[in-house]
Amino acid sequence: MSAKSEPTPLSADSTVLQVILAVSLGHLLNDLMQSLIPAAYPLVKHNLGLSFSQVGLITLVFQGTASVLQPLVGRYTDRRPLPYAMAAGMACSGSGLVFLAHAQSFGVVLLSVALIGLGSSIFHPEASRVARLAAGMRPGFAQSLFQVGGNFGSALGPLAAAFVLMERGQIAIGWFAAAALIGMLLLGGVGRWYAIAGAARALARKSRARSAVPIPAATVRRGMTLLVILMISKFVYSVSLSSYYTFYLIEQYGLTVGQSQLCLFIFLASVAFGTIIGGPIGDRIGRRRVILWSILGILPLTVLVPWLPLVPAVITVALAGMILASAFPAMVVYAQDLMPQSTGMVAGLLFGLAFGSAAVGAAGLGVLADHWGIVTVYRICGFLPLLGLAAFLLPDLKD
Repeated sequence: MSAKSEPTPLSADSTVLQVILAVSLGHLLNDLMQSLIPAAYPLVKHNLGLSFSQVGLITLVFQGTASVLQPLVGRYTDRRPLPYAMAAGMACSGSGLVFLAHAQSFGVVLLSVALIGLGSSIFHPEASRVARLAAGMRPGFAQSLFQVGGNFGSALGPLAAAFVLMERGQIAIGWFAAAALIGMLLLGGVGRWYAIAGAARALARKSRARSAVPIPAATVRRGMTLLVILMISKFVYSVSLSSYYTFYLIEQYGLTVGQSQLCLFIFLASVAFGTIIGGPIGDRIGRRRVILWSILGILPLTVLVPWLPLVPAVITVALAGMILASAFPAMVVYAQDLMPQSTGMVAGLLFGLAFGSAAVGAAGLGVLADHWGIVTVYRICGFLPLLGLAAFLLPDLKD
């Protein structure tokens, strides 16, 4: 990345595609590393003799760490940008994978996933802010492209588990620390672009935000509160699939671990496709509409899933995942439109909330699965999209 990629400091409305692609690829590498945690659950559960409650606690520590720290990192970098923070986050995640590969106790597993969560908490808010800076007049497109990298990374986790970890064992987790080295080199280039050209864009955007008519504080509070409710609905249902879908398929349909991992890949690939279409659609028809129909609209599908045979169930889960995933790029851009002077903090808050609600949800669902069974849990989770009714109350920002 160099200053040549930026026509002039005044061209803050142009889209710098190579920067967005770079942070998207960085997102792929980051989320590939963190996706190895749930993908390796069956292996780690067997090796260490863990219960479903302990599996839920692993998710709680990993996602809880990221949840608490992401808004703090975003708030700090809004005021004092750190061009090379994303590369530092990669290094932290890579070290967590090395520890996890050699973990022989539950405590070391928790330490390992906490390091990976810390790396994600550093990466996500800053990367989302940089994508917004490089977006120009296409923030929805940029947010979708940035997020779809993460979705593809997450989708690769089950494939890595099915074809590498299940063949080579827990020690093979450490091989994927190479992704951290690649990410450090890539995001170091993005850091150089930001230090030269991105900072000028940031100043121009802050000046524009200060001169714009401010959105009333009551409107901001109402919009953010409703987004919190919608995020809980979306991510608790999502984590029921990312953390427990393989166990559900094994119990309900008698699949092998490898077969269940392939079904998880199908779901995660559909999530990636939904993410890439959600932002551009929001640029065209408005973020509020995308949020409404992507969450509430999947209710018939999620209620139906536990009662279907295997193939229709896998297809329905994939379709529901695609529709649901289209909401998150719209949510991030909608929130940044509400608070245009704090785009990093807002991104950190929403990514942190995504991790946090998923962490608490995973822990709670693990306890329920131990007591009531995993099939019953999926029947209950099918009604979570009812919370999507809250989207009708979102303020119309005329986006």
